[in-house]
Amino acid sequence: MIKLVSSRFKGAIHITAHARKRMIERSIDDELLFDLIETGELKYKDDKHAWIAKFYEGRNDNLICVAVVIDQAVIVKTVMFHFSFEG
Repeated sequence: MIKLVSSRFKGAIHITAHARKRMIERSIDDELLFDLIETGELKYKDDKHAWIAKFYEGRNDNLICVAVVIDQAVIVKTVMFHFSFEG
């Protein structure tokens, strides 16, 4: 497994077992996850919790989104598709 470090958030990226399972189910590899975290649209729920989403050409399950906790590291809690930002 590759150790991922975010330049955007200046910290390591940790993937929970739940998120890793969802990545496998949704055919999302570490490379796509890393690109999503680094370049996706960011919306904060509060000071530490956020969603990062991005459209990927050629996929029929867009938007791809990760729910994250951003603190000293980026913790990926889950990975979703067919996502839309509320409000």
